[in-house]
Amino acid sequence: MKHFFAFGCCLCLLPLGLWAQRPLPPPPLDAPKQLARTELLLDPNTDEVQVQALPADTAVVLLIRHEGPGMARKPQYVFQQYGADLRLRREVAVDIPPEYEVQRLCAEPGVVYALFRTPATPGRLLAVAYDARGGQVRAQTFDTKLSRDVVSLKAMGGRLLVNVTLSDQLHQTVLLLNVADGQFQFLSSLYEPLNTELTSVADRPAGRAEFVLSQSNGRKQRLLLKRLSAEHGQLLNSELVQTESERSLLTAQLSSPEDTTARLLAGTYGLRGLQYAQGLFATDLTTRSAATPDSRPALRFYDFKRFRHFFDYLNPPHEARLRGRAARRETREASPLHWHYHLLLHELLRQPDGGYTLVAEVYTPQYNYSSYGGGMLSPYSVTGHNSLGAFNNFNPYTNYGSSRTFIGFRTTHVLVCGFDAKGNLLWDNAFVTQPGLVRSELEAAVQPLPLADGRLVLAYMLDNEVHYKRISQGEAGPNDTKVELLTGPTEKVLDVRQPDLFPWGDNKYIASGFQKIKVEHGLERQVFFLQVLHF
Repeated sequence: MKHFFAFGCCLCLLPLGLWAQRPLPPPPLDAPKQLARTELLLDPNTDEVQVQALPADTAVVLLIRHEGPGMARKPQYVFQQYGADLRLRREVAVDIPPEYEVQRLCAEPGVVYALFRTPATPGRLLAVAYDARGGQVRAQTFDTKLSRDVVSLKAMGGRLLVNVTLSDQLHQTVLLLNVADGQFQFLSSLYEPLNTELTSVADRPAGRAEFVLSQSNGRKQRLLLKRLSAEHGQLLNSELVQTESERSLLTAQLSSPEDTTARLLAGTYGLRGLQYAQGLFATDLTTRSAATPDSRPALRFYDFKRFRHFFDYLNPPHEARLRGRAARRETREASPLHWHYHLLLHELLRQPDGGYTLVAEVYTPQYNYSSYGGGMLSPYSVTGHNSLGAFNNFNPYTNYGSSRTFIGFRTTHVLVCGFDAKGNLLWDNAFVTQPGLVRSELEAAVQPLPLADGRLVLAYMLDNEVHYKRISQGEAGPNDTKVELLTGPTEKVLDVRQPDLFPWGDNKYIASGFQKIKVEHGLERQVFFLQVLHF
């Protein structure tokens, strides 16, 4: 079955389970099933592909940009929509002026949004909405004048919440874009310095969004929570979360406002400085007394040494030495060992029992050093930001007397914690990742997928392999399980570019990327692929 469009063709292939595959090592016993695969005849040298999964609609949407031969040719854009079997369901061309560059995609049920900006006209944005249920496309231009880089993007009820840096290169804020009527406004209540850590959660049914911001005096840091109306950007209420001890609250995630039974705030804290995380904290914001609304909620702090699996990424002798040093200092009632870690927090995942799971990636910047430079940095003595909302603010520095080139951010391991609704730590686990897991921007590298049986899968792609771990609360498990993505019989994957993985709901992931595949008689083909993996 073939589908043709203006600049290539899409080959919807048979379910992978029906193919006679070339001989491969036996997969792990718990390996996911590879149910279906689609290939598009696209080339990474001329084509750009953005992927947006729509779990609620059992669909996946691609935004494809094709640049034909010759500099005078205008780039072509098309939305393609695929169903659960990865067969092409719809294809809609969209007219995008050549000066625009796509920044980010996001979605809400039934709609995919793409946000573009033009370097030639600072502050000008173009928002395109694709209706996955009807196939209509709507585009709106916004002349904001003051916005520059797009840091993050969320959709809520036909509006976009866009975290942007400003033209003064000192501040960031949130833009509220109404794609239906072209109106926009800067949310003045979220005008913050560039180094502010900012995360958010959306309450789509109620039309509200809650933001968590860091506030620092240079020595200590606290968190400020703000709830805003998504329709007019009006500040509905705000509240401070801080501690009187020497601890600083660095960054945090708030449970979804759609859950009215709890308001769990969980994040990282530090000691004697704002750069490094010492552990996690959690609190139930509903414990404030109605009679004394200014009372502070009880904060529960969990030093990394309290987690059973946090140091799984170290070899056993190294871990034993660290824990021994920490225990001796505790016995002497000396100040605790100061850990030098940075964590990237995912949104909290609600569990059927009313509790929450926090997934946090531990990362370190990676550098290439010249022959006369210093040694590589230790994975627990680095600097950087630790929030999904501030990854564009990282500014790699150069040590005096050494020369180094910034490569990217390496995820060393992933901490997974279970909390009850009050913020009590119930269990922890860890997923140790491979050394090659490096991203050029500070963004999520490992994707969590909640399973129907209550367990959690953590997975990522490296080259043509999907590495994964099934998390069953605190039970130990292997960190090296992986499965190779299957292609056609007798074929071999020679190269993979831009490999990525997206949770698709119903125990499924969508894998994607560009592949160069060797077929029979020395022939090769270059494709962009989509592949379904079912756990």
